[in-house]
Amino acid sequence: MGPVLAVGGCREARAWSLQGGPRPMGPGRAGPMRSSVAAPDCCGGLGNLDFRKADLCVMTRLLGYVDPSEPHFVAAVLTIAFNPLFWNVVARWEHKTRKLSRAFGSPHLACYTLGGAILLLNVLRSHCFTQAMLSQPRMQSLDNPLAYRVGLALLGVGGVFVLSSFLALGFTGTFLGDYFGILKEARVTTFPFSILDNPMYWGSTANYLGWAIMHASPAGLLLTTVVALIYTVAILYEEPFTAEIYRQKASQAHKRS
Repeated sequence: MGPVLAVGGCREARAWSLQGGPRPMGPGRAGPMRSSVAAPDCCGGLGNLDFRKADLCVMTRLLGYVDPSEPHFVAAVLTIAFNPLFWNVVARWEHKTRKLSRAFGSPHLACYTLGGAILLLNVLRSHCFTQAMLSQPRMQSLDNPLAYRVGLALLGVGGVFVLSSFLALGFTGTFLGDYFGILKEARVTTFPFSILDNPMYWGSTANYLGWAIMHASPAGLLLTTVVALIYTVAILYEEPFTAEIYRQKASQAHKRS
């Protein structure tokens, strides 16, 4: 089925203060979402990576092991790309129309339902990821005990970030609650948000990277790159919209006061 803890990866709610408008949060990123919490540059998440500087020789070598037209690989790419598209389209539609909230009788129940659907889609993604690895050749240079332990360590670190993010945000905070009008009163600054931006996204990416290394799988490494790129695009797409939601909320609160 794949790494159980790699089911994280929906848009993470930004817990902002409603007093005085949206405030910056999260290290390692420019713009309205930066945090006042100081952190080393290395902890800004994979969003700080310049993919243009990637070693093309390494990518070429990996591609030599992979058949991108193999059905399981294609299915994995499609599920990786589809999931963020699904939750962003549905969440924005809900924010604009409130039709899900009306259909389910409350925004909380609608959010729980969408969250359940996202979890199932992420389980499917992990399954397709694993099947794609099993259907492609292994890389001999990664097929050793040391590499396996490195992969296991990455899987553990990713799991910590995913689970701690969920505990810090709660279910509605994790699964797009702000699009349903379920907004937080204050910023979340506890671990892992105190050291890493978008920890659920990058924790999930670390899970897939560790899983790929444990399987000595070039296909898994390429798919992990796709995961990282898709999450980077999702962050760029989601953050301005989330900032606007909290800006409007703060403006309304200011007018009432």
